[in-house]
Amino acid sequence: MMIEKIRSTAEKYNMLRKGDTVVCGLSGGADSVCLLLALRELADNMDFSLEAIHINHCLRSTESDGDEQFCRELCRRLDIPLTVVSCNVREYSVKNRLSCEEAAREMRYEAFRCHTEGKMLATAHNADDNLETMLLNIIRGTGLKGISGIPPVRDNIIRPLIAVSRAEIEDYLRNIGQDFVTDSSNLTDDYTRNKIRHNIIPLMKEINGSLTETTVRTSEVLRSENDLIEEIVAEAMEKCLQNGLFHGLSGYNEVVRRRCIARYLSANSLPFSNRRLTDCDNIAVNGGKINISGNIYLVSDGKEMKLSEILPQKTEEIISAELKIGENRIFPDSVLICEIINCENLKKIDFVHKNLTFYLLDYDKIKGTAIVRNRKFGDKLKLRGRNFTSSVKKIINETIPVSQRKTLHFIEDDEGTAFGEKIGIAERVAPDENTSRLLKITVVREG
Repeated sequence: MMIEKIRSTAEKYNMLRKGDTVVCGLSGGADSVCLLLALRELADNMDFSLEAIHINHCLRSTESDGDEQFCRELCRRLDIPLTVVSCNVREYSVKNRLSCEEAAREMRYEAFRCHTEGKMLATAHNADDNLETMLLNIIRGTGLKGISGIPPVRDNIIRPLIAVSRAEIEDYLRNIGQDFVTDSSNLTDDYTRNKIRHNIIPLMKEINGSLTETTVRTSEVLRSENDLIEEIVAEAMEKCLQNGLFHGLSGYNEVVRRRCIARYLSANSLPFSNRRLTDCDNIAVNGGKINISGNIYLVSDGKEMKLSEILPQKTEEIISAELKIGENRIFPDSVLICEIINCENLKKIDFVHKNLTFYLLDYDKIKGTAIVRNRKFGDKLKLRGRNFTSSVKKIINETIPVSQRKTLHFIEDDEGTAFGEKIGIAERVAPDENTSRLLKITVVREG
């Protein structure tokens, strides 16, 4: 029954085509072992070739090596070609100022890309993974695309197990007597996803015992609706955007306008947040101009809209860029460094914070896309520990020398200003007892 469900999913999304070479991402865990065996069972009948790839992240010492050996023996027994790639995740995470989890994902997908060119990559994301992703995106703040969950097909990546539950996978392996390895890091609540898996979803299943199956259908409906909107957006872009100039966009629904503007800015490698899109949409209909990045402005008269370079005059220009983990440079002689660290002991971290020159935010409280920018007119900040909103201009005038004011860093997300250098952090992003990941911010003045 499970194999037929996988076949049905593959046919529905045109995943497994005749003559393709399919590479199965094999970790050794239950999901990927099930995927490998299912693909092997389908390969002859559906006429595709099957290979496997294992990524050893070298994070768990002998346990990681044991996983690799398990995959080698399994593929040898099944006569399936296996590629093994070893990655130094810890070194990469330090070098690029990433958490180990993010570093591992980047290195894993880079290895996949290098070794699956011209082939299809099958990953073992299942229906429970999809549910976790949907909830995680809701918690972090997202639009329709994020709530839709994991796409069954993206570029050359296919997910044949996307409609199969974890319970079905474990039943299948148990019935055929196939063992698998267990990643010890999945058993703890060190990661946000694990907290959702171990704590939130069980409570939801008490309310709806068919939660996973229900979510599969919900996800399909949301993806279909999102695809429809994307088709309309594509048509609007083709009709309204000519030679970098929008004409007639204001005649469309707000949802379509916002997505068109997002595509337009992305195509020009310009940063934006949900709040920025709202501002851009307002001028698309009512006219006006809004700074996007540096000297680049979006300018509209209510009928036509385009990006224009406007050189600064006497007033200070807004310099901004999308905030990234690692180094952020918007001023010539300084750098704002962002690092993600796990929160194990908030009291200890608070003590360190009082004695060193860095700032700590709750990373998961940041809403939407964050940007780093300079100070702008009208900035306000409700600082941690205060029950009132302060004028940034007043704080700067009272506490910061004139020579330093033009190069102060600010971080803004979809809800407004979240951080001001030499000022502090907003109450709404302050760490608390529920914090699992901290965003550590350090500003380095060079020379």
